[in-house]
Amino acid sequence: MELPTTKNLLNSKLFQILKKVIEESNIESYIIGGFVRDFLLNKKKSKDIDIVCVGSGIDLAKALKKTVSNSTKIQIFKNYGTAMFTWNDIVLEFVGARKESYSTESRNPNIEIGSLEDDQNRRDFTINTLAISLNPSNFGKIIDPFNGIKDLKNNVLKTPLDPDKTFSDDPLRMLRGIRFATQLNFTIEKKSYRSISKNSDRIKIISKERIVEELNKIISSQKPSIGFMILDQTGLLNHILPEIQNLKGVEEIEGFKHKDNFYHTLEVLDNICESTNNLWLRWAALLHDIGKAQTKKLSKNIGWTFHGHEFVGSKMVYKLFKRLKMPLNDKMKYVQKLVLMSSRPIVIAQDLVTDAAVRRLVFDAGDHIDDLICLCKADITTKNEKKFFEYHKNFEVVTNKIIEVENRDRIRNFQPPVDGDSIMKYFNLKPCKEVGQIKEVIKEAILEGKIPNEKNAAFELMKLTGGKLGLKAHE
Repeated sequence: MELPTTKNLLNSKLFQILKKVIEESNIESYIIGGFVRDFLLNKKKSKDIDIVCVGSGIDLAKALKKTVSNSTKIQIFKNYGTAMFTWNDIVLEFVGARKESYSTESRNPNIEIGSLEDDQNRRDFTINTLAISLNPSNFGKIIDPFNGIKDLKNNVLKTPLDPDKTFSDDPLRMLRGIRFATQLNFTIEKKSYRSISKNSDRIKIISKERIVEELNKIISSQKPSIGFMILDQTGLLNHILPEIQNLKGVEEIEGFKHKDNFYHTLEVLDNICESTNNLWLRWAALLHDIGKAQTKKLSKNIGWTFHGHEFVGSKMVYKLFKRLKMPLNDKMKYVQKLVLMSSRPIVIAQDLVTDAAVRRLVFDAGDHIDDLICLCKADITTKNEKKFFEYHKNFEVVTNKIIEVENRDRIRNFQPPVDGDSIMKYFNLKPCKEVGQIKEVIKEAILEGKIPNEKNAAFELMKLTGGKLGLKAHE
């Protein structure tokens, strides 16, 4: 692996200005962390640059801000000794070098002023300790006290200090390591890996919001199963998402056995990542089978069944989101709905595809019908090539039928051709149960294909239904 040199990077206008300001301010400074790592990996340049100063990061930020004189306000956090502002869409964060000590009850450290070495010691992995000097005496030199470049070349994640101390001090680093392993396709070295397992229960001191932030990054990666396999093997998954952990295992009784729903779920998640970057659709893929652990039963006639697992799973989604302090808004409802409906298109694809069944599917799914079909296609994980081809062919039939029915009957985001006001006006009614009954009859008739989705046919059915209910037209 050939690493790029820093020469071209540091010739840019930003770093030349920084060099001048640092020389005038006499504040020893270095680029450090993720920007350096990604630059050396030839990845897309990050828009966030962390600059560590042996001295006041706030003073350097103010000096640079005065030099570039852009309109962006500088943000100063005195308690943390940091400052940040944006220059040409690049977020620059300045922080004084520090050393940290921790108590066992919190990941919030006691902070003291430190050297560059102290600052590198406190970081999570050797590949994130790499620093590039911005000082006139050795401008552009890479400072690498922990052989981070070697680990970059070998695709290895290793803590700079004893991993037990690194992970026990700040257990979020365990999740960050798994996230980096997933995003970069790196291997966590054995000692650090064993330490994650040893310290997994320390994750309980981390806020749910920070945990979810790392989970979202794992789920947003190209192949999230890498991360979830490590979460499982290190014991972290059981602390964070026991609903997924509970899917693991194959039970066999009297010759009947079921597939391992844990590995199936990870395969579905990887499959859907090939088709969408929608984070919440990926969450739906991860959670689509969580109801199976609670609904698993053995029937001696047909084998293992999971009747109603979609309904149970949709209820579990709310509890899971609430426990992890995830948004209990339209995003949660979206995931809930997709989990609840996750088997509907599969059932239709296996049977004769009727217009009525497709109309009901589109009516219930609404704007989420395309995402639902995407989820169901990802759910096809059979290794039998013939079955795999047949399932996809059936879904193609369903998809074409949805387009055909939608173009003709306009069921998506269905609005009744005759509304409640029209019914009340025609029969001289105030709001009452009969109005709802008439609307329901009209809706059902349209979904079943008994009448077209248009006003005249719906109006005639309204009159007929009202008459059966003993209502009379207003003179």
